[in-house]
Amino acid sequence: MSIISGFSKFDRNQRLEFIEKFSELNKSDILRFNDCLSSYPNQQRLYSEMIENYIGNFPLPIGVVTNMVINDEIFIVPFVTEESSVVAAASKSAKYWSERGGFRARVDSMTKKGQVHFTWNGNPQSIQSLFLQFSNKLLDSCSELTKKMRQRGGGITSILLIDKTKELLNYYQIDVSFETADAMGANFINSCLEKIASVLVNQSELNANGERIEIIMSILSNYTPECKVNCWIECPIENLTGWNNNLTYSEFATKFKQSVEIANLDISRAVTHNKGIFNGIDAVLLATGNDYRATEAGAHAYASRIGQYKGLTTVTLTEKIFKYELEVPLALGTIGGITQIHPMVKNVMAILKYPDAKKLMMIAAASGLANNFAAISSLITTGIQTGHMKMHLSNILNQLNASSQERVLVNSHFADKTVSFTAVDDFIRSIRSEE
Repeated sequence: MSIISGFSKFDRNQRLEFIEKFSELNKSDILRFNDCLSSYPNQQRLYSEMIENYIGNFPLPIGVVTNMVINDEIFIVPFVTEESSVVAAASKSAKYWSERGGFRARVDSMTKKGQVHFTWNGNPQSIQSLFLQFSNKLLDSCSELTKKMRQRGGGITSILLIDKTKELLNYYQIDVSFETADAMGANFINSCLEKIASVLVNQSELNANGERIEIIMSILSNYTPECKVNCWIECPIENLTGWNNNLTYSEFATKFKQSVEIANLDISRAVTHNKGIFNGIDAVLLATGNDYRATEAGAHAYASRIGQYKGLTTVTLTEKIFKYELEVPLALGTIGGITQIHPMVKNVMAILKYPDAKKLMMIAAASGLANNFAAISSLITTGIQTGHMKMHLSNILNQLNASSQERVLVNSHFADKTVSFTAVDDFIRSIRSEE
């Protein structure tokens, strides 16, 4: 095995030539990397500068969810996802609830945090008093970095010393809270933390009499329990009709509540329950250029905050009212990152009517709750596969290279039958054998 050196210095064509020799791809396969290149040179340059070792663009479909009513405002919400049933499910749910008051949402706080992790071999009581002496110096060191953010209403809101020496020898944190306005703020937070660390490590009071401070790392946290959105749907129980006629509204509400309670006591169900929420949230985050990986990590940690992994939603059911609520941390931004340079992200922001970060948090949460409501409603009535596999039918037909005539026959045949890959494959084989 030989180590690959200098690959990042190749141009795109040289990289593809190298990959062709290295892999089992032929020239036709390699040409597919050209299929999704933009016809606009400036846009192509933007894409190529977003990552290292760029070889081409990887397309994902973008669709829209209509009739999304949030706090009495109607939205068309773009979704980027490869899963065929997600947009259909969210659209059905959004329309259903638009006729019952829509989604309500609230953001109480947008605080984000980061830590400077360090060791100090002195007396733990001493560092607490020393910290009070130089904490303002640490804050002042970031004044230039926070200047523009403060003008937008953000900045550093608190700085604390946390003693972790009982858990790890000589280990401490400087815990810093931030408000980042409409920016997700990752680069801003990390820059401030590294500046604080550079000042902290040079404090003479911490480097005297055999005592020594050493910085381990300075990094934001993607656990953002104070940057949280609440989203809910609510209506009289007797209005829970029309989704499916298999259950009465009372039976529907009862089984719905039971399904959510199961997600709050059983981890096997909770993980899948929360995945259904992120079907909608991730689709919005991808469309708006936000970091879906960070938000998922934070949300899963939040789901485990009491020591047991639970679902992120709760049901309140009285004799008269059904209320379904999602509480989830979402650290999102509408400026910075790729939000103002990626051409499709800019289009998405226009479709959403240029939301600020708070409103985008509400839109994402409502999208997650819409998908989750649709999934549970299907599970407790017809089952998930009936709708999902019908939406997946096109993918199966593409995989089987079905002709136009075969597609017509397949769609007609499976209009009232359960769709599966094997069943479709067998049916197409029978058509072809007759021919």
